Amino acid sequence: MLPRGRPRALGAAALLLLLLLLGFLLFGGDLGCERREPGGRAGAPGCFPGPLMPRVPPDGRLRRAAALDGDPGAGPGDHNRSDCGPQPPPPPKCEPQVSWIPNKHYSGLYGLMKLVLPSALPAELARVIVLDTDVTFASDISELWALFAHFSDTQAIGLVENQSDWYLGNLWKNHRPWPALGRGFNTGVILLRLDRLRQAGWEQMWRLTARRELLSLPATSLADQDIFNAVIKEHPGLVQRLPCVWNVQLSDHTLAERCYSEASDLKVIHWNSPKKLRVKNKHVEFFRNFYLTFLEYDGNLLRRELFVCPSQPPPGAEQLQQALAQLDEEDPCFEFRQQQLTVHRVHVTFLPHEPPPPRPHDVTLVAQLSMDRLQMLEALCRHWPGPMSLALYLTDAEAQQFLHFVEASPVLAARQDVAYHVVYREGPLYPVNQLRNVALAQALTPYVFLSDIDFLPAYSLYDYLRASIEQLGLGSRRKAALVVPAFETLRYRFSFPHSKVELLALLDAGTLYTFRYHEWPRGHAPTDYARWREAQAPYRVQWAANYEPYVVVPRDCPRYDPRFVGFGWNKVAHIVELDAQARQARQPLLLCPTLQEYELLVLPEAFTIHLPHAPSLDISRFRSSPTYRDCLQALKDEFHQDLSRHHGAAALKYLPALQQPQSPARG
Repeated sequence: MLPRGRPRALGAAALLLLLLLLGFLLFGGDLGCERREPGGRAGAPGCFPGPLMPRVPPDGRLRRAAALDGDPGAGPGDHNRSDCGPQPPPPPKCEPQVSWIPNKHYSGLYGLMKLVLPSALPAELARVIVLDTDVTFASDISELWALFAHFSDTQAIGLVENQSDWYLGNLWKNHRPWPALGRGFNTGVILLRLDRLRQAGWEQMWRLTARRELLSLPATSLADQDIFNAVIKEHPGLVQRLPCVWNVQLSDHTLAERCYSEASDLKVIHWNSPKKLRVKNKHVEFFRNFYLTFLEYDGNLLRRELFVCPSQPPPGAEQLQQALAQLDEEDPCFEFRQQQLTVHRVHVTFLPHEPPPPRPHDVTLVAQLSMDRLQMLEALCRHWPGPMSLALYLTDAEAQQFLHFVEASPVLAARQDVAYHVVYREGPLYPVNQLRNVALAQALTPYVFLSDIDFLPAYSLYDYLRASIEQLGLGSRRKAALVVPAFETLRYRFSFPHSKVELLALLDAGTLYTFRYHEWPRGHAPTDYARWREAQAPYRVQWAANYEPYVVVPRDCPRYDPRFVGFGWNKVAHIVELDAQARQARQPLLLCPTLQEYELLVLPEAFTIHLPHAPSLDISRFRSSPTYRDCLQALKDEFHQDLSRHHGAAALKYLPALQQPQSPARG
């Protein structure tokens, strides 16, 4: 009978301590392979020092031993990768310690790195949990940590017995495994007493054992596991046997049924076959559903503070808590206030990304989207051949769907210059400007095109923008916001124009319109479309109330105001800020001079076209709810107060625009 276990949120907020440390070790962080001098207080037994967000493996592509939000993943194409190359090497100091060991295992060099942890990790660190990335937790990891209390005074390594006959040497003819104690032990889940291993001379111990065995064996077959078992065979007093439920192994020759058929609850499922979720097992559907259920969880369930382990709060945490405590739940605008203060989980560079080579006039397209706009990505990639930085607002389950969406698309899978940054959903309102700021902060080129996901740029726009920036001599002496005129079609199928001439023909035929001319003409009227029709050179325009063009600006431009969540005034406020800086820079006698001056220049050959789509929930709420519009007005008033503090009398220019009521017809 299968146990009644179910995947649960991994309750410790400081989940998988070693994954963070091992991530630094393998992929270029601060940890070195030489022992450090103590520089801080060791954590109390049973406590984890900081909040971590683990990722469980999606499928059989996992190959390495550390995966965290924001850290490199476990294999080519893995969704946890944030590095730029396909196989980032470990720091040079670590590589020679294990590179001399021939290893047949698919994990390669990385599969041997656990051997160097006692010398690589800080000397004051006494205990760690070591996990392979192909494990699924079905319990609170703090229960595993508690097993350290069962160690004797001499035991230093906690392991579950290997659940196959591999080390018995009877799987096939001429099978010669490394020596092991009985069935041996599996190293997918390890409790390490680093302090005791250092005292016992672990480094010399495993090196001598490995060199001796390699005199008669050609290589390791199971990487570090072979060497751990050979050492334990010689020094059995080092090992503490852990209950089998803490490492239920689903290998090709597994005998794990002997464990889980008698267990009332499972703790850790280990997909240690190279086939991962496709392993042959009569109960594999149960375990696969077990894992898939975990993927459906909201990752915010993992963000639990460990009250029993006091630690120094991160910078700004106390002020944030005070601000949240001061919110009035009876306030009609409570949702707006709360959303502004929400600290989202952010997974920067969710998929493999190749940074663009440095070019002085290069441009990154910056945009944000949610799950209902994924269908725009392929068309956008066809229209914009340059680098992109995109922030996606997703749940944990949607992030998995997005991963599969990209993998199934030849167009998206081929684009290594598109950086996807996942901001995990939390709260009732869409944090549009926070998303834009995430994408903007990750752009790597000198200039950025601030667009929206439901726009397709002209096919030639990327090259045209780079040429225009060079021809206009933009740089430290001249800063401009280059306006890309926006148009729209109400048709789901139409022939996209390849030139300005073709666009004007579609405009005259009624197939295209200037953007929102029938609903919100003030938003783009200052672009002066009549002048643009005839323009042969860039021309300057002046800011006007509610102007919200799509612009190309230097990467160090002002960030979007994050107070604007949901629908309304999010882009307008950004253009106001650009104009306010330009106005103030032209008036050096003001008390708060700025360094940047942005002139608005409309490009004569540039255009971008909005495609039709169903209105978002926030737009619908804006149109139907007077309270929603009142809250937006309150945000505008607060924005002007802050603008006045930063820009003094120059902010008076924007007061009439801020006081104009928003029309519910706007879409």
